[in-house]
Amino acid sequence: MTVENSLAEHAPHAQQRDHISLTRYSGRFAPSPTGPLHFGSLITAVASYCDAKAQHGTWLVRIEDTDIPRIYPGSENHILRCIDAFQFEPDAEIIFQKDRLDLYAAVLQQLQQRDLVYACQCTRKMLGSNHIYAGTCRNLGLNFANQAIRVKVTDQEICFQDRLQDKQCSNLAQDLGDFVLKRRDGIINYQLAVVVDDYLQGITHVVRGADLLDNTARQIYLGQLLGYPKLSYTHLPLAMNAQGQKLSKQNLAQALDLAQAPKLLQAALTALNQATVELDTPARMLTQAIQQWDLSRIPAGTALHGYYL
Repeated sequence: MTVENSLAEHAPHAQQRDHISLTRYSGRFAPSPTGPLHFGSLITAVASYCDAKAQHGTWLVRIEDTDIPRIYPGSENHILRCIDAFQFEPDAEIIFQKDRLDLYAAVLQQLQQRDLVYACQCTRKMLGSNHIYAGTCRNLGLNFANQAIRVKVTDQEICFQDRLQDKQCSNLAQDLGDFVLKRRDGIINYQLAVVVDDYLQGITHVVRGADLLDNTARQIYLGQLLGYPKLSYTHLPLAMNAQGQKLSKQNLAQALDLAQAPKLLQAALTALNQATVELDTPARMLTQAIQQWDLSRIPAGTALHGYYL
């Protein structure tokens, strides 16, 4: 049974592929609503949007909110207001992952039927400081109910050519071990949800921050298990604060001031080292930015020079 048939069987109300038409280039912006969007988020949105539109592709927005307990009140609404204020134009309806849990469950069931996953009773306390999972529960045959679910990884090198960060390689068995797809509390792990949704939405190109670079091998591996097409990856250098930390919600990065959208948009393009765009409405600025877009101008490395509040 194919993955698409499996999904159709377990979620008959859903189309096999969400995206209305598969294009040569389909990108996305996929923020998590664990806090308001900040300047680092804007850089990712601008880069993913311009890169897609410069190649006459499509651009989608997905709210990655499977970790429901971590959703910050009002942040989903703030994301939607940001999309409007900066006058981005998604090419399909914005989707929310928390509305798609049945799709992820269908994929998990398929992996279980193929004996590619197993139940794990290990707690964080039991694992201690070990960052490589030793496969403690792999052969115990535990019941899947009320347990974490891990995917079995193989001892192989996974490599990909990042459009900005050059060739990246990882051996999951040696670097990480079997990793969690569903937590003990029932929360679907980011790794599974993003792979399934990128496939179902017809995504071909992923443009995101370099903080997610080490997630990519896991996602490629899952995609291989499920027979999904290969994706192109571009990991952007990160905006930093005065302490040399990446801008993040955890580091209390300031929320985007939507009243200053044109100036912030100009600053994001400057941070990406793009050709100058004159202050105007965000829509006109984005049109000019798309016409001038040059990925090769983005600074090398995983961090941007200077710092941004």
